[in-house]
Amino acid sequence: MRTDILVVGGGLGGVAAALAALRAGRRVVLTEEYDWIGGQLTSQAVPPDEPSWVEQFGVTASYRSLREGIRDYYRRHYPLTDAARAKRDLNPGGGHVSRLCHEPRVAVAVLESMLAPHLGSGRLRLLQPYRPVAARTDGDRVEAVELEHRDDGERLVVSAPFVLDATETGELLPLTGTEYVTGFESAEDTGEPSAPRTAQPDNVQAVSVCFAIDHVDGDHTIDKPADYAFWRDFRPDFWGGNMLGFRAPNPRTLEPADRTFDPNPDDDPLAVVGDQRRGGGDVNLWTFRRIAARRTFAPGAYDSDITLVNWPMIDYFLAPALDAPDAAEHLERARGLSYSVLYWLQTEAPRPDGGTGWPGLRLRGDITGSADGLAQAPYHRESRRIKAEYTVVEQDLSAAVRGPAGAVSYHDSVGIGMYRIDLHPSTGGDNYIDVASSPFEIPLGALLPRRVENLLPAAKNLGTTHITNGCYRLHPVEWNIGEAAGALAAFSLDRGVAPRAVRDSPALLEAFQSRLESGGVELRWPDIAAY
Repeated sequence: MRTDILVVGGGLGGVAAALAALRAGRRVVLTEEYDWIGGQLTSQAVPPDEPSWVEQFGVTASYRSLREGIRDYYRRHYPLTDAARAKRDLNPGGGHVSRLCHEPRVAVAVLESMLAPHLGSGRLRLLQPYRPVAARTDGDRVEAVELEHRDDGERLVVSAPFVLDATETGELLPLTGTEYVTGFESAEDTGEPSAPRTAQPDNVQAVSVCFAIDHVDGDHTIDKPADYAFWRDFRPDFWGGNMLGFRAPNPRTLEPADRTFDPNPDDDPLAVVGDQRRGGGDVNLWTFRRIAARRTFAPGAYDSDITLVNWPMIDYFLAPALDAPDAAEHLERARGLSYSVLYWLQTEAPRPDGGTGWPGLRLRGDITGSADGLAQAPYHRESRRIKAEYTVVEQDLSAAVRGPAGAVSYHDSVGIGMYRIDLHPSTGGDNYIDVASSPFEIPLGALLPRRVENLLPAAKNLGTTHITNGCYRLHPVEWNIGEAAGALAAFSLDRGVAPRAVRDSPALLEAFQSRLESGGVELRWPDIAAY
């Protein structure tokens, strides 16, 4: 096949990239390896982590359309209570982590509806489930990518003037020979206050395999996992207790803190405002990432709340599952950890009434769209990252470093984002790193590989460090990165120039930024103090 722009990876960044290129009049081939498009929002089953001001500003217009599309879908198709239906900022799950906790398949439906007109016109071709296995290059250019069908092994070759890597772990970077890094950079190289003295390329953030559960009558205990005894007794040095337990480090103070767990509390989900609290003792784990609150719906519609388990105890950090010969083995062990957490909750977890275990906890693979009950895909918090024309470092946006000046304002901004620098425990034995950040911008230079001319990152694989990846990896930022990459590829084709020429030319840069802004991409933060 041949197309204008090939987008490999159908996560949030990939979908946003495809939509941006299609809006610019280009033909696109989009690939995805899992059954659902949407990546961390769907196949990985992670409710969105977003800035506090998300209802007013701080995300692109197309991402806002996705959010409002999810709410509209609930209003059209779900038996909401009158109060829920009337709530402008509806949060179907009433989860504490986000202002929009929802069932993942709703996001799939909305994303597919956003792509549907382009599929109908023939300007978009979606190849699913396909994953990249090889690439053809000529000097500093990628000529084509070879894709393999996940199930039957059929192979296709797609060539395009521009190739966007929107995979979850930067799969095209090693396949194309694009220079990249993994893990921790050294403080000597980056000057970052939180970086180690020497580089640690194998030290990457924990990977997690999420799952959904509800709590109903009956005994729904799963078979005892083969490695349950290991995980039940596993006690990391910095954890403050056994990993299978309600005690874990507070991400900001690193002091051990006790969490609570109580299924189906009699709370008012419409009164919950997502505030990005991260599993501290003042939040019931059940409601932390709850994606369906039974009281949001008509009486009897839901027998139970549904909650999404993405808690500290499912973080797998024994070894990296990136650029390792035994990566598949470690991903399988991560799945075993998730099953072990569920089995512990069903059989041995301490209850508030003094008993142990909740056998009524039921694994909801129908909610995550999988036969085995877990999320379809592992949640990789960290990707391979290009060696970029500009690398975002901690001192660009750390609140402690920048103070009242705020984050660095880049002349080549292609979007904005906001989240704390949020690093989970990593494979080098590190505890959480949780650093306050200032509202930041996304520099175009971070989307430009130093050498390769026509490959662009469109997800978490842009030019950040291990540390700054911690705030650039969240849902709306990944979407903005993908949208900017797709728009850049289309703009470069229109003007007949290389992407780096857009950054190097003031006139081209101004024209490109103007195109982004006219499409609803915010390049600068407003005066937040006014809100």
